[in-house]
Amino acid sequence: MNMNDGAPDLAGEKTVAASFSEDEFLPLSALQHLLFCERRAALVLLENIWQDNLFTAEGSALHQKADSNLRTEIREGMRIARGLRLCSTQLRLAGQADVVEFHPSTGSDSSGRTGIALPGISGLWIAYPVEYKRGRLRKEDSFEVQLCAQAICLEEMMKTTIPRGAIFYGKTRRRLDVDFDDDLRCRTIRAAERLHEVFRERRTPPPRFEKKCKSCSLVEYCMPETFGKKQNVKRYIDRTLDGMFDSPKGDIHETSS
Repeated sequence: MNMNDGAPDLAGEKTVAASFSEDEFLPLSALQHLLFCERRAALVLLENIWQDNLFTAEGSALHQKADSNLRTEIREGMRIARGLRLCSTQLRLAGQADVVEFHPSTGSDSSGRTGIALPGISGLWIAYPVEYKRGRLRKEDSFEVQLCAQAICLEEMMKTTIPRGAIFYGKTRRRLDVDFDDDLRCRTIRAAERLHEVFRERRTPPPRFEKKCKSCSLVEYCMPETFGKKQNVKRYIDRTLDGMFDSPKGDIHETSS
C-alpha cells in the first residue's frame, strides 16, 4: 500500500490463488458473454474470436476512460481505486474492476465490525465496486451478475462483506444501484459454474437466431440467420452447390467421335 494515496494495494493478494493453476481461472468478464449468449461465450473463450462493433467500441472506450486517470484518488471523503486486479477461488474467476470506491463506515470496530481497515488511515471502510457500461440506465441481468462477481472476489480477497455496488451508464451518466442479495449471489454462482462447464466441454453451442443477435459484434462469425434455423444448413448447402457443376449456356461440350 502506498500510505499516501489512501487506497488499498492488493498486490499481496496474489497468493489467494496460489493453490490453483492459472488454467483453472476464467476471465470474469466472460460472465456477461455467457448470459447474453452461450455461443458467444464459447466463440470468445474456445475459439478466440472477438470483433468490435459500435456498441463494444463505445464500451471499451468507456472502460479505458475509467482506467486512464489516476490509479487512486481521494474525493468527497471516499478513497477510489481504479483497475484493481480481482480473483476468487470460489468462482474460479479473475479479472479487473473498473472502479472500487471505499466509503467510510459508520459501523463499530469489534469482533463483528463492519468494513475493513485501510493501512495508515483511521476508521473502517466499505468497498463499493462500480462497473462502467455504455448506453442508457436500465436493468440488465448480465451486468448485475458481472458486478456481483466482482463483489464476491473483493469479499474473498479482503475478508469482508460487500452489500451493494453500482453500474454507471455512460450515455445518461447515471448510476444504477445494485444490492447483492441472496438471489443475485446464487445466480452469479450458477453462471460461474455454467461458464466452467462450457469451457470444460470444449464444444461451441449451435447458433440460434434471436432479435438480440443484430447487436452482437460476432454476428458475422456466428451467422445465426444462416445456420440458426431448422434445416437452414441444408438449404444453404443446396443453394451453394446448386448449379456449380452445371455447364453455363454456350459452353462447348465434348462429343464422341
